[in-house]
Amino acid sequence: MSVARVTEISATSTKSFDDAAVQGIARASKTLRNIKSAWIKEKHVSVDDGKISAFRVNMAVTFLLDES
Repeated sequence: MSVARVTEISATSTKSFDDAAVQGIARASKTLRNIKSAWIKEKHVSVDDGKISAFRVNMAVTFLLDES
């Protein structure tokens, strides 16, 4: 039997939503082991002077807990 946990993270990129997701998972992987999936819950953009300056995603990241 496996037990998983879900944690929410937010990641930002100046390039794209896809890059924000990739960067978020890369950073989460430094702390969390056994990441199995991520659900992009929300997407937001920051706007400066009428132009998009940043892309942000809020994700629910699922990872398996270590066996005891």
